[in-house]
Amino acid sequence: MNHAPIPSVDVRDVPADAFLLDVREPDEWAAGRAEGALHVPIGEVVGRAAEVTDRAGDDRVYVVCRVGGRSAQVTQFLVAQGVDAVNVDGGMLSWAAAGRPMTGDADPAHVL
Repeated sequence: MNHAPIPSVDVRDVPADAFLLDVREPDEWAAGRAEGALHVPIGEVVGRAAEVTDRAGDDRVYVVCRVGGRSAQVTQFLVAQGVDAVNVDGGMLSWAAAGRPMTGDADPAHVL
């Protein structure tokens, strides 16, 4: 079995124009998200992998969830598919705590 560490990055090191893949559930996404992120709930990642890889092209994919567990699993999957993917440490909770911009269906946007 491959026990290589999952590549990860601190939320403050995610470029403003990064391709962010949000793998949270629809209610979490609606509450608050990074503007411009692609929403693919974790249960749909395998079936929609081509959508992710097509959008990413040669760009790095920054994978995010609430705290980092689900996104770590997706990062591991994408890396196995040959995608340059990294897990965002601390997920959207760290994103919000770092003051990174968020949008949502509610005002103010928040992490559910």
